[in-house]
Amino acid sequence: MRITQGCFSFLPDLDDVQITAQIEYILSKDWAVSLEYSYDPHPRNTYWEMWGHPMFDLRDAKGAMMEFEDCRKAHPDAYIRVQAFDDTRGFESVMMSFIVNRPKDEPKFHMQRTDFEGRSQKYAWDAR
Repeated sequence: MRITQGCFSFLPDLDDVQITAQIEYILSKDWAVSLEYSYDPHPRNTYWEMWGHPMFDLRDAKGAMMEFEDCRKAHPDAYIRVQAFDDTRGFESVMMSFIVNRPKDEPKFHMQRTDFEGRSQKYAWDAR
């Protein structure tokens, strides 16, 4: 099962040219670029490890791509995502997020739904 989180998650993986184009779009909106990685991509795990600092003053996509390459070399079997932050309101809002690296073998998740008292439902999951 393919992990589907963020923009483009139902499309084939983006290549480096497409990633660069998306980062250029992010920068054209004056949003900051951030890279994060995780070995646990469960949807409830929203706190991934940050790679370096958010690039608030970045103006060229090449800088972000260099950081991405360093992150990919250090964590080749991790999920890596690009996030775009807008700080025009005085706080950072995630405007865009997409996965740019996946492990060769993605974990399998199984969701089990159980009917409960009244019309409630309980969910459990396990990795397979």
